[in-house]
Amino acid sequence: MATVLFDFSGTLFRIESTESWLRAVLAEAEISLTGPELIRAARHLEAVGALPGGSFPSGPIPDELAPVWEIRDKSAELHRAAYTGLSRQVPLPDPALHDALYDRHMTPAAWRPYPDTAEVLGALRERGVAVGVVSNIGWDLRPVFREYGLDQYVGAFILSYEHGIQKPDPRLFATACDALGVDPREALMVGDDRHADGGAAALGCGVHFVDHLPVSQRPDGLRPVLELVG
Repeated sequence: MATVLFDFSGTLFRIESTESWLRAVLAEAEISLTGPELIRAARHLEAVGALPGGSFPSGPIPDELAPVWEIRDKSAELHRAAYTGLSRQVPLPDPALHDALYDRHMTPAAWRPYPDTAEVLGALRERGVAVGVVSNIGWDLRPVFREYGLDQYVGAFILSYEHGIQKPDPRLFATACDALGVDPREALMVGDDRHADGGAAALGCGVHFVDHLPVSQRPDGLRPVLELVG
């Protein structure tokens, strides 16, 4: 393989827990909830799927949000509308908290790389293997990579909202291969979503899946990639 394309959320990085997310925003707003109130609100936010990169909604998407949800990763505006719409299903002490929660998830502080992310990206560079990041997302994740010193390993960031195309559309993977100057048949796509990331197979890319687990529960899920690229 000449190139490895990685998904972002659940593959190279993992978002903080819903409770941590809510707690940080409440602290910034100087709003207090009792322990049980905070836990209850966090569980509700998790159930509706309000945290981007976290759990998917456990129930049906509200009818008024369903059309936006399907294409949420095609623009920054749609992404924000979809996730703040889900969040607003949960009563919070101040309506402004819903936008503050969305803003929080875009900060580097909300994300942690998996334990083997730097190791694997560094090893790929040593082997001369180009790396791209192909993400369904509604905001610029480059600052997250810079914060952790990982941007140096990435040759191209292909973000759905910048192209108006979202995975599994093969055109997004083709854009990534074009940006890196490689034949798709010489690329491996690594991701955690069999539907979205599996779209790369339509171009002839190899595909490898990892488990979308908390950082502490997946210490070495990326290391098999090094064996696959040879």
